[in-house]
Amino acid sequence: MNTADLFAPAFDLGQVVATPEVIGLVERGLMLEPYLARHHAGDWGEVSAGDAAANDGGLSCGDRLLSAYRTPFGRIWIVTEADRSSTCVLLPKEY
Repeated sequence: MNTADLFAPAFDLGQVVATPEVIGLVERGLMLEPYLARHHAGDWGEVSAGDAAANDGGLSCGDRLLSAYRTPFGRIWIVTEADRSSTCVLLPKEY
């Protein structure tokens, strides 16, 4: 497999937004791009097997998609809406 294929977009992100708490982490040095690229490519990070299966199914039937990643600043979640109009980066406590 070509390494470029690892991050080939699997769906539309829509408008990408972040909560104020995540923006604060970005201001302190958190780089969101690697996590957004993984989410966009269908790498769901550290979600349960059930959530991963739901995401995989959601790619074809248009359900909400959830990824979870461990960062140097703690865990973040990335959620893409079912209609693919937007993707939000947030902390788990903000869900």
